[in-house]
Amino acid sequence: MTEHRWFGPRALADDPRRLEQLFGRTDLLPLWIAEPYVDLAEPIRAALAERAAMGWYGYEARPRAIREAFWSWMERRHGWAGDNVQTIVSPSVGTSIGVLIDQHTAAGQGIVLQPPVFTDFKPLVTAADRRVVKNPLVRVGDGYDMDIDGLTEVVRSPDVGFMILCNPHNPVGRAWSEDELRTVAEIGAANDVVVLADEIHADLVLDPHRFVPFARVAAGTGVRWAATHGPIKTFGLAGVCDTLLITGDDEIAERFRGASSRFHLTRNNVFSLAALDAAYSGGDAWLDAMLGDVARNARILAAGLPEPLGMADHQATYLAWLDLRGLGLEVPDLSRWLVDAGLALSPGHWFGREGAGYARMSIAVDEPIIRQALERLSDAVARNTDGG
Repeated sequence: MTEHRWFGPRALADDPRRLEQLFGRTDLLPLWIAEPYVDLAEPIRAALAERAAMGWYGYEARPRAIREAFWSWMERRHGWAGDNVQTIVSPSVGTSIGVLIDQHTAAGQGIVLQPPVFTDFKPLVTAADRRVVKNPLVRVGDGYDMDIDGLTEVVRSPDVGFMILCNPHNPVGRAWSEDELRTVAEIGAANDVVVLADEIHADLVLDPHRFVPFARVAAGTGVRWAATHGPIKTFGLAGVCDTLLITGDDEIAERFRGASSRFHLTRNNVFSLAALDAAYSGGDAWLDAMLGDVARNARILAAGLPEPLGMADHQATYLAWLDLRGLGLEVPDLSRWLVDAGLALSPGHWFGREGAGYARMSIAVDEPIIRQALERLSDAVARNTDGG
């Protein structure tokens, strides 16, 4: 077992008002934010401390070594060498998606989402005056599949020209297979749909499953595609690090670079450079240990949940998807039930109405926190059974 120090989201340690704002109480176990809740990798902490100690924070060129560190990481961990693709720095996943939506769709057009899915996708679509076109995931046994027939149907409309694919999927924890992704690529190619694969959780796939880059299946299909990457979820660096946009499409790359130049999207942060390089150059051992902890925690959680609670088959991410439908509670009542249980989790309806009856929980924590969460859930179920 890896020894970490539990701290919860650092923002909560300093400002409990966020808990009060979202959940109405501050005495909750905070497990809703998608980030590791443990001490972060020492090579990154050391690199940031060293950079801070320099005492100079002016303009700094982005070295080629940053991209080289990323591709070295991808090749040794995922067998993806990045041949025949372009790598572009972007401030955030949301920035990349927003720019691509603006550049490759028109107002009023439809963009395919596969709910229940990451909460920020829908606002990015609607803020751009585009329509959300749903292709909901299908619950099969303890997990989820894509509705391929439904996807084929919705993209036939000439008003649908863009799809956001979550690979691996947040919040349901699916690691899509090569066959599934190739089918999506072929559908996109046949219907002139640009596919943006959000692969920010790529490093967080658990054995025996493997991350499959969309780039690998896109080759040869003719689909136009891009993918988002970066260390922000893997290493808990969302507050400091840039992300990367990867694409094999020259036009997508050229137009994105044009927007980057126009809006100064690549004006770099000296701490981001230090953190990204350190993460991809020296973060392997830390990540291996954390993935082991996450796999253990997923087993403990799945085995310890009291009836009638359940958990979706966990293949990827450090976000467990809890099935609370057996409680028979409506959305507002279920949200209150979780708070009364002493837990700050992400209610499933935040991810679309298809998530009603579920909740997302970060399990990148020390084992005692998982057991504490189980105790609170068990106590709450007992109270619910007793009518308390």
